[in-house]
Order: sequence, then structure tokens, then C-alpha cells
Amino acid sequence: MKNAAPNSSATAAATVHLRGISSMATRQLLAQLTAAYMHRSGCSLDIESVGGVDAARRVQAGEPFDVVFLASDAIDKLVASGHIKAGSKRDLAHSGVAVAVRAGTPQPDISSEEAVRQAVLVAPSISYSTGPSGVALMKLFERWGIADVVQSRIMVPPPGIPVGALIARGEVALGFQQLSELIHVEGIAVVGPLPPAIQIITTFSAGCSSNSAQASAVQDLLDFMSGPDAAEAKRQQGMEPA
Repeated sequence: MKNAAPNSSATAAATVHLRGISSMATRQLLAQLTAAYMHRSGCSLDIESVGGVDAARRVQAGEPFDVVFLASDAIDKLVASGHIKAGSKRDLAHSGVAVAVRAGTPQPDISSEEAVRQAVLVAPSISYSTGPSGVALMKLFERWGIADVVQSRIMVPPPGIPVGALIARGEVALGFQQLSELIHVEGIAVVGPLPPAIQIITTFSAGCSSNSAQASAVQDLLDFMSGPDAAEAKRQQGMEPA
């Protein structure tokens, strides 16, 4: 039996090509959702994942993108500056921070706020993401009164290099990063999420770039990515639907 002819909407979508940019934290999730969306719509998508600060800078510089995926507050700033169309923002997923060590090394107790504080104090080297979660973690160290004590032991990863890679290479003993960025890294052991009292949740959102000529196609994409059909992929990638 011959395959059925594609419907008119899919045929029209086949001529659409969307270009996007995202932070590194969502690259695995977006790869999974992009593949599913292209299969169902025929639309072509190309999403580049870079450091969040770099992504925002490129959007602000007017580089031509159709859709932008960043932390919610970064999207808000781009809406306020006119680089993302007002009303186009969609919250996609909530992402929490986890703790990791090199595979085969002892795993610290992280069952409580005080246990995490002690684990940080005794770790010979520490690393955390440079994104919103890293800023929040540094504020936590300051609240604990240990920021100056551990400052010399903190290794900030270079742009585009995940904390997990430093842990796997043995360059860092204790790492903090969003679970979605740790679960696919070989050579590390994810100890678990931060306890609820100090958990750091980042909401990732998306919006249509103001210089895009394909706003309706972006809206259809974001309808899918924020809808129920995308929920399971988010959980598989260590996140929760927004």
C-alpha cells in the first residue's frame, strides 16, 4: 500500500525553516522535542546551543533567529528590550540543581542543608554553572558565611564546558549543575538533587524573535513544546513541565 499523501498543513510546513538559539542547559531536551516536532509537522528546525550569556548577547546584537530558548528572566529582559515579540513567551520546563562527584569516589551526604554545607566545606575543589543556578548557589554560600573560605577552591567552567566534564576528568571533586546537564555525562555519579530547603529551580522559556518573519510557525512550534505531548520528554531529561 502506498503511503498516504501528506496533508496540506504538513506540506506547507515542509517549506518552513526555523533557526533558533538556546542555552546549553536545554540542548538535550530541545534535540528530542525538535526531532518529534519535525516528524509531525515537516518543518525544519536548526537550534544552536551555546552559553546563555552569549546567546542573549547575540540576540541583542540583532543576529537573525526565529526562536530563542533561555532562562525565564533572560527572556523577560529580551522582551523588555524589544528583541523578542511581546506576548510570545512560553514557559517550557522547570529544572532543579543536582550534586555530582567523579564515578567511583565517595559520595557525600546531601540529605539536608547543613549536610550540603559541610560537603562544600570539606571538598578540595568545587564547580558550578555560570548560569542563574550558579549565581543562586554563590548567594547560598554567602548566606552560609563560607563564600570567602571556599572561593579559592571554586573552578568556573569555560563557556560551553559543562561542570560534569570537569568532574569526569578529575579536575573538580564536587559539582553543582542542573540535573538535565548531568544525567548524560559519563564518568560521574549524580549523588542526587539539592534538598528541598535549598533547591534552586530555573524555569526555561522561549519566545519569538522580533526580527523573525515566521511568527505563526514559531507559535505552532511553541504550542507543541509547551503542550502535553512534550511532557514526557521533559521528565526524561531531568526536568518538569512548566
